[in-house]
Amino acid sequence: MNNHFSSLILFFLSIPLVVSAQISPKGEVLMKHTPDFELTGDGTGGAWSQTTWIPLVKRKGMADYKTEVKLLYSDSGIYGLFSCKDKKITATLKEDFANLWTEDVIEIFFWPDESVPLYFEYELSPLNYELSILVPNLDGNFLGWKPWKYEGERKTRHATKILKDTKQNPTEWIGEFFIPYALLKPLRNVPPKKGSQWRMNMYRIDYDQEYTSWTWLPVQKNFHDFEKFGVMRFE
Repeated sequence: MNNHFSSLILFFLSIPLVVSAQISPKGEVLMKHTPDFELTGDGTGGAWSQTTWIPLVKRKGMADYKTEVKLLYSDSGIYGLFSCKDKKITATLKEDFANLWTEDVIEIFFWPDESVPLYFEYELSPLNYELSILVPNLDGNFLGWKPWKYEGERKTRHATKILKDTKQNPTEWIGEFFIPYALLKPLRNVPPKKGSQWRMNMYRIDYDQEYTSWTWLPVQKNFHDFEKFGVMRFE
């Protein structure tokens, strides 16, 4: 009888673990390592040819632009490259830490340590202005905090380029950035090592006629559904 009762207890204890495995995110990016390199704004430099494009999928809106991303990591930080097809650039804000999401923008979110609801958000506009914040998200209540002593090894690097046709009409804009691990301190699991795992998601917003957005992995309420993030696995 005691053995039978113990078996039942072990069975019921195992049920949450099975459910957790079923709802774990399916998306995964294998992060390739690279030596550090300079940004050009158009993705022609560095080691970008050594990795593949990751497509983003339209979430809502009318615009039907192709959007792709490449990611790499070095001993000092994360490199990102967004390619955004576009026929109209909606960008007037000319200040870092402005409300960049109200115009055309690219975004990436990093959640290195799943034990706490705290993640990093980075935005970059076609005019090369950035928003770099740490976001505590408690029961769906979130608000970003700007970095302190944002200089030296803690400062990001970024560059953008707007491509045009022969009639000077926009065809695409490219955003390239580097996020140093020093900026993410004191988050745990930073810097990553070979075999490390972070959670992550990527987005784009465009305002040609109306709001249109793209995501790497689908979210339900908004971009801050961090429990829906995918996985970065560092090779």
